[in-house]
Amino acid sequence: MKKMKFFLAVLTALISNLAIAQNLTVKGTVKDSSTGEPVPFAAIQLKGTMTGGMTDGDGVYSIDVPADGVLIFSSVGYKDLEVQVAGKALHDVMMDPDTETIEETIVVAFGTATKESFTGSATVVKSSDIQKTQSSDVTRALEGMVAGVQMTTPSGSLGSSPSIMIRGISSITAGTAPLYVVDGVPYSGDMNNLNAADIESMTVLKDAASNALYGARGANGVIMITTKKAKLGEAKINVDAKWGINTKALESYDYITDPGLYYETHYNALYNYYCYEQGMSPEEANIKAATNLTGPATDGGLGYLTFTVPEGQRLIGTNGKINPYATPGRIVNYKGERYLLQPDDWMKEAYKTSLRQEYNVSVAGTTGNAQIFASFGYLNNKGIIDGEDMQRYTARIRADYQAKEWFKIGMNAGYTNFNWNNGNGDASGNIFSYATSVAPIYPVYVRNADGSIKIDSNGLEMYDFGDGMNAGLSRPINGNMNALRTVTLDTNNSEGNAINGTGYAEVKFLKDFKFTFNAGIGVDETRSTTISNMYYGQFAANGGIIGKSHGRSFYLNLQQLLNWDKTFNFKHHVTVLLGHEWYKSTNVTLGAQKSKMFSLENTELGGAVIDMQAASSGFGQYNNEGYFLRAQYDYENRIFASASFRRDASSRFHPDHRWGNFWSLGGGWLMNSEPWFNVPWVNLLKLKASIGSQGNDNISDFLYTDMYAITNSDGEIGVKRGSIGNPDITWETNTNFNAGFDFEILRGRLSGSMEYFYRLTSDMLYFVTIPISYGFSGYYDNIGDMRNSGVEFAVNGLVMERKNFRWDAYLNMTHYTNKVIMLPDTHKNRDIEGYKGYASGNKYVGEGLPLNTFLMPKYAGIDKTNGLPLYYKDVQDENGNVIGTTLTSEYSEATDYLCDDPTPKLYGGFGTSFSFHGFDISASFTYSIGGLSYDSGYANFLEAPGGTVGKNFHRDVLNAWSPANPNSDQPRFFYGDTDLSINGSSDRFLVDASYLNFQNAQIGYTFPSNLTSKLKVDKIRVYATCDNIVYWSRRHGFDPRTSFSGGTSYEGNSPVRTISFGLNLMF
Repeated sequence: MKKMKFFLAVLTALISNLAIAQNLTVKGTVKDSSTGEPVPFAAIQLKGTMTGGMTDGDGVYSIDVPADGVLIFSSVGYKDLEVQVAGKALHDVMMDPDTETIEETIVVAFGTATKESFTGSATVVKSSDIQKTQSSDVTRALEGMVAGVQMTTPSGSLGSSPSIMIRGISSITAGTAPLYVVDGVPYSGDMNNLNAADIESMTVLKDAASNALYGARGANGVIMITTKKAKLGEAKINVDAKWGINTKALESYDYITDPGLYYETHYNALYNYYCYEQGMSPEEANIKAATNLTGPATDGGLGYLTFTVPEGQRLIGTNGKINPYATPGRIVNYKGERYLLQPDDWMKEAYKTSLRQEYNVSVAGTTGNAQIFASFGYLNNKGIIDGEDMQRYTARIRADYQAKEWFKIGMNAGYTNFNWNNGNGDASGNIFSYATSVAPIYPVYVRNADGSIKIDSNGLEMYDFGDGMNAGLSRPINGNMNALRTVTLDTNNSEGNAINGTGYAEVKFLKDFKFTFNAGIGVDETRSTTISNMYYGQFAANGGIIGKSHGRSFYLNLQQLLNWDKTFNFKHHVTVLLGHEWYKSTNVTLGAQKSKMFSLENTELGGAVIDMQAASSGFGQYNNEGYFLRAQYDYENRIFASASFRRDASSRFHPDHRWGNFWSLGGGWLMNSEPWFNVPWVNLLKLKASIGSQGNDNISDFLYTDMYAITNSDGEIGVKRGSIGNPDITWETNTNFNAGFDFEILRGRLSGSMEYFYRLTSDMLYFVTIPISYGFSGYYDNIGDMRNSGVEFAVNGLVMERKNFRWDAYLNMTHYTNKVIMLPDTHKNRDIEGYKGYASGNKYVGEGLPLNTFLMPKYAGIDKTNGLPLYYKDVQDENGNVIGTTLTSEYSEATDYLCDDPTPKLYGGFGTSFSFHGFDISASFTYSIGGLSYDSGYANFLEAPGGTVGKNFHRDVLNAWSPANPNSDQPRFFYGDTDLSINGSSDRFLVDASYLNFQNAQIGYTFPSNLTSKLKVDKIRVYATCDNIVYWSRRHGFDPRTSFSGGTSYEGNSPVRTISFGLNLMF
C-alpha cells in the first residue's frame, strides 16, 4: 500500500511538471504605474531566448510562451520589468517610469511620441531643471538648456519676460516669438502667471514635422508646457519654501567713482581746450580752467564745489591734481540756511539688497478612478531699488476621471492674483541711468550743516534735483530731475487676476478609434495706475498727474480630434489623426488721465480735479481656424514615416487671402533595431529627416485695409487717413528642412543628437515706401526672402557612477548663418561693396548679406599730431568709381562700410551635477562665441564735456591723447569736442559679443529615509541656489545679452542675482 501511494505521488508530480512545461498563451495589458495609462508598443521578450512580441496601441498583448517562463517587459521611459509566468494565462503588468529617461517621451502637437518614433526635432526640459530657476517667468528655465534656442533679456525689472528666438531670425517685419501651448491648448496669457512649481516639463519643438499641425502660429517654433498630474498610488503632499536675497547682477563699466579724480579729469578737458584750442599759455589755461571748473555750465563749469578748500587756494593746483588739503564736504550759507554740500556715491544710494520669499504646496493622489492634483503658491519678491516689488498668488487643480473603460474626462484650471510695483522705467530718466550717468561729485540729498537730510514742508526727505533747491546751485546734467527721489514718490502699479483652464472628454470606440474634445480658455484682467508726483520733478507744476487704465484679454480654443490607431500582424503600425481647431482672442482697454492731485495716497481719478482730455478705449480681436490631418506609420518599431497637412485661416488677412495650406513630411530609421546591426554598446542609433511648410501671421491687425482716425475738428467730427492697406498681403511662408541622428550608447551613459537645419522664409512682409505726395508714407506687401541654416549638437553623459556617487554632464551648441536672399527693387536704393539693398540706421539690409549687418565708418586710429580720430574714406574717379582709400579726420567725409553682423558663430549651454551620500550639487552655464554688438555705453562715457556737462566718464579717458601724451591710442579729451568727429558711430565701438555666463548653481542635502521615516516624513531636503551669478564679456560692464540685433543699453533695468535657501518636505 505504501509503495502504491509513493508511486501515485511521483506520477502526480511528473504530470504536474509536464503540464507546467507546456506552452501557454499569456495575455494582458501593460500600463503606466504612475498614471494608469496604457503603454503602447512595449517590447516583450522571453528571458534567455529571442522569442518576443510587443503590445499594441492600447497596451494589450498576447504571446505564446512556456508556462514556466519569465517575461521581460521594456519600453522607452520605463524600467525593465521581469514577470514569472508561473502557469498563469493572464498577466496585467504595471511598469514604473524611469525618472532618468522620462524625457524620452516627447509631448508633440495633439499627442505624445516616443524618442524612437519621433521624426522631428525637439528637446525636453524636466521639472527638476525648471524649478532650479528663481524667476516668475518659467521660460527662463530654457536658457542654455536647448540647442537652437537664443534668449535675450532687454530689461531686468521684476515681471519682465525674455525674448526667445528658435533657430534664427525668421522675419524682418512679422513677429519671431514662438507659440506657447499649455496642456495641449495654445496659451496667450502672461508667462509670469504660470507657477514653475506646477510644471512637469517643457518641450521645445523646432522643425516643421513637429510644428506644422499648429499652422500659422507654429512658424517660429512651439514651446509645449505640461503641468503636473497625480500619479497612481498613495497620496503625496509636497511642501517647498525658499527665502533669499536679491542683488544687482549687471557689471558696471570702469567709471570714475572718485570725486577728486573726476574734478581733475574735467579740469584737464578745460585746460586742454584753453591751452591747445584757444592758444593760452599754460599758466593762463591753468588759472581759467581752475576758476571755471566749479562755475556755471555756460563757462564749462560743473556748477558745484563739494570740497572744502583752504582759503585763498584753488581746488586744482598747477600740476592738474586736486589740492592735497581739500577735503570732501563743504558747508555754505544760502538765504539764511546752512547747507552741507557732499559728493555722494549714486550707485550705492540707488541699489539695495532686497528679500525674496516663495512658498509652494501641492497634493496629488488617486481615489477610485480619479486622479487629482492641487497646488497653491505664494511669491513675494522685492526689487533691488525702491518702489519695485511684486506679489503673486497662484492656485491650480487638475483632475482626471476614468468614468468608463471607454470614456475619460478631465479638467485643469489655474488662477493667479498679482500685484506689481515698478516705479522705474527703462528710458533715460530711470534710476539706473541716473546712477551711472551723474558725476560722482554731485550730492544725492539736500543736507543740513550737520549732515542730516533736510525735511521739506510735506515731511519728505529732500533730494537734490539740481534746480537751485540745494544752496541755490544748478546741476547742468538732468536738471529738475532726480530719479532716486521720484522712484519713491511716483507709482507704476499693475494688479489683477488671471485664469487659464483646459478641459477634455475622451471616447474610445470600435477598438481602434478615439475621439477627443479639448477646450481651453484664458482671462487676464489688469488694472494699472501711474502717478507722476506733485512735489518734485517736471510734473510738479501740474500738481501731479494720475492715469488709470484697465485691460481685459480673453481667449477661447476648441479642438475636435479623431484618432485611429491600428497594428497589423504586430509589424505594421498606423495612426491617423483628423482634427479641427478654432481659436478666438479679444482684448479691450480703457484709460484716462487727470492732473492736480489732492494727495499721493488717493490713487483714484476722483482724487484729481483737472481732466486732461486723454480718455481712450480700444477693442481688438483675432481669429484663427484650421483643419488638419496627420498620418504616421512604423514598421516593426524601426522604420518610421509621418505626414501632415493643415489648412489654416487667419483674420489678419483679407477674406480672399485668409486660407493657407501647410504640410510636412518626416521619416526615421532605427538602425540599431536591424537584425544585421551587431554593435552591442550602441543602444540607439536613429537617422531622421523632415521637411515642411508653415505660415506666419504674427503681424499687426488690419494691414489689408485702409485705416482712418476720427479727430476733433474745431468741435466737429473729422476724419484723417491713418494708413493705406493692401488687400493682397498674405502669409509669410517658412519652409523648414531638418536632418540628423539621435544616439545612445553604453546602456544610456552617453546620449545626444546632431541635426542640420535649413529654414527659408519667403514672401516676407515689407513696408514699401511711396512719395509723400500721396498723403501717406507707404504700405505693406509680400516681397522678400531670407534663410537661416545651421547645425545643432547636444550630448548628455553619465560621466561616472559608483556606489553612492553619480556624476552627470551636458553640453549643447548651435552654429547658424543668416542671409537675405531677395529684396524688392523698391528697397535696393544703394549698392555697397557689391551688395544691393538699403540702409536702416546703422544697419544695412542687402541681398546676400546677413540681416542686421552693421553699416558705419571704419576707425583708423588717431592722428598723432592733434589727437583727432581718423576714418577711412573711399577715393573715387570722375565717374564715381572707387579707385582707393584715404584717411580723414572729418567724420562727415568718412565712408560707410559693411562691418559684419551680430549673429554668433556658436552659442549654447553646458552644465554638470553630482550626487553622493545624500548631497547633490549642480551648475549650469550659457555661452556665446562671436558676433558683434555696438557698445553704446562705452561710447557714451568717452564723450568729452561740452554739449552736456556733469556726465560721468569712463576711466579710459585718463589715457587720452594730449601733447604731453602723444603716443596714446585714445582720442583727445578736450572740452567742446562734442561733434561726431570724436565719438561718432564707427566700428571703434563694435565689440566681440562673446560671453560666458554662470547661470545657476545649487547644492542640497537629502536626509536619510531611515531618519525621516521616524518623523512620518517621506523626504526632507535642504538646499541653497543662486541665479545670475556672474558673467564675463570683452569689456567690464559690457553686456551683449540684451538684444538679438547687436544693440546694447547701459540705461536699462539691471538683471537680478538671487541667492536663496530652501526646504523641501514630502509626506
